[in-house]
Amino acid sequence: MTDLKNRRILVTGGAGFLGKHLVAGLKGRGCKDVFIPLIENYDLTDMGAVKKLYADAKPDIVIHLAAKVGGIGANRDNAGRFFYDNLMMGAQVMEIGRQAGVEKFVALGTVCAYPKFTPIPFKEEDLWNGYPEETNASYGLAKKMLLVQSQGYRQQYGFNGIFLLPVNLYGPGDNFDPGSSHVIPALIKKCIDAQRDSSSSITVWGTGKVTREFLYVEDAAEAIILAAEKYDKPDPVNIGSGFEISIKDLTDLIVKLTGFKGKIVWDRSKPDGQPRRCLDTSKAAKEFGFKAKTKFEEGLKKTIDAYIVYNS
Repeated sequence: MTDLKNRRILVTGGAGFLGKHLVAGLKGRGCKDVFIPLIENYDLTDMGAVKKLYADAKPDIVIHLAAKVGGIGANRDNAGRFFYDNLMMGAQVMEIGRQAGVEKFVALGTVCAYPKFTPIPFKEEDLWNGYPEETNASYGLAKKMLLVQSQGYRQQYGFNGIFLLPVNLYGPGDNFDPGSSHVIPALIKKCIDAQRDSSSSITVWGTGKVTREFLYVEDAAEAIILAAEKYDKPDPVNIGSGFEISIKDLTDLIVKLTGFKGKIVWDRSKPDGQPRRCLDTSKAAKEFGFKAKTKFEEGLKKTIDAYIVYNS
């Protein structure tokens, strides 16, 4: 058991969507020494900046959340950049952490690292049984290298690195930029904006047949904190809700909750992405007692309400 209260904790990406909720959770645990690097001060793709970060933060524990990420369109359009930036950030932040002798390194991967055709529910042992879905393979593989690196460093250097595999997150403070957002904030924005603009329809990518699993951001933050406190093994661990929903059903639910009365137009020329996503979350429950608490509709309502307030 790691007592986080008495540790200096570096949270890369701490000013981002998940990061803000994680930092709030850490402070709620009594952690007083949390360092949050801002991108304008520390470009984590630059080795010199990473060394400066460690010199400034002097961390005992590192939680590496920082990532260049987006939805299907952003992943497809930025395949090279997302691969390079995420690979370099992860490799350098972990390497300098090793050199600095950090006590523990918590690395966040992604459900995009799983093979395109993975038996449902996704089990951690299936992670290497195929190539990821093409539209997000560059991002998924770059993040999966954090697992390779942490296991290699544990074997050679005794480095305590752990690797978590979260599903798509959602919640208040999400990214609603239509050029880079994931499906839930994109749909919420489409529905709310259509009502404000008196539009008679919204357009949704793909066929609606594929499925996804979603995790409320506060639950994700709690999972990361529990893992930082209690998990010290080399094997990857899924972080999710264990709940699967089709994009069509998700769209219908968001339409209902936002009160949008118009037509849904499915743009079948756009990619669906991975056919199905749903995680086996039993290892997280067994190893560090995590189970998602927020009901999906409740989390969606909070996300919608926060978006309306922010844009009012």
